[in-house]
Amino acid sequence: MHNPATLLGCSLGNIPLLDDAETRSICAENPNGAVGGGAKNDPEPKGPATHLGRGWKCRPCIDLPPGKTITLAEIDGPAVIQHIWITVDPKAYRDCILRMYWDHEAAPSVEVPLGDFFACGHGLRTKVNSLPIAVNSAGGFNSYWPMPFHRHARITVESQHHQNIVGFFYQITYTLKDIPKEAGTFHAQWRRTLTERTHPEHTLLDGVTGQGHYVGTYMAWTQLSNGWWGEGEIKFFLDDDKEFPTICGTGTEDYFGGAWGFRLPDQEIEDPYSTAFLGLPLVHHVANEVPKYGLYRWHVMDPIRFRKSLKVTMQALGWWPRGRFQPLTDDIASTAYWYQNEPHAEFPTLPPVEERWPR
Repeated sequence: MHNPATLLGCSLGNIPLLDDAETRSICAENPNGAVGGGAKNDPEPKGPATHLGRGWKCRPCIDLPPGKTITLAEIDGPAVIQHIWITVDPKAYRDCILRMYWDHEAAPSVEVPLGDFFACGHGLRTKVNSLPIAVNSAGGFNSYWPMPFHRHARITVESQHHQNIVGFFYQITYTLKDIPKEAGTFHAQWRRTLTERTHPEHTLLDGVTGQGHYVGTYMAWTQLSNGWWGEGEIKFFLDDDKEFPTICGTGTEDYFGGAWGFRLPDQEIEDPYSTAFLGLPLVHHVANEVPKYGLYRWHVMDPIRFRKSLKVTMQALGWWPRGRFQPLTDDIASTAYWYQNEPHAEFPTLPPVEERWPR
């Protein structure tokens, strides 16, 4: 009998084990992932593969027309998506929405601007060297979050860009196999806040109901005040928590695994880093622009489990003179990642494209 822990993906320890699972992959060359279904397109007239003919590199990518939603994958289960690779021009990062639907649900379980899902907020390419998300030169998005489903999966990308986006490349690799009944489905949600001095707090999640566990945070933080910006605490309100949380952090840099303002003693700006589970991969200080930061914390080794409900918030605090915390009006966008049983609660309405553009 298989160990359920090994059914959702591979590790170095179980790579030698053989089973009856079947690997499939969807891309522009095989849009259905069908057996023997790849490389069947004829070359375009005067295209780069005209002299090579059918079976060569005839359809490596697609275009994203303005205002259209393209279905990237329709998969019948049971199965688990193991790897997603995407690359596209950065103008798509905030203007295109990635959505994922599990087991014929009408509402998506994932609804995130494309770049932010892969820890590239602000519409900027960022190198990320972590375990579940890797972004490599130059703008190669990779997700290794396991995404199990029992009956059906649908993945779409909607372009809200005003022009045709040429050259959207993608590969979605999955395995057809039995899924343990206790496996939760993958969720990701995006929110953005311009914090207010009267209550400088950003909400990452609220209204999540059901049983599950929280597995990751990505934040695209834009600093709109002088000085240090990372004194705020993260709070996880679990199940019956009301006014006070069960889990409370001690500071922004602490939560993301750093310390002392992310700065070495002889440095004037934050020192970027990117590790398996924690990172500050983006420190963007450019003349005539406000400072921008990208931060991630993957709770792979320490998932935050809830039985009935979950709310997550982050404070925005800096320093005033005489040792007092300063409430900040910063621009904070977040992507929260979690697994839970279905059905999931309704997501808040995603802001229109002009309210997602980076400052």
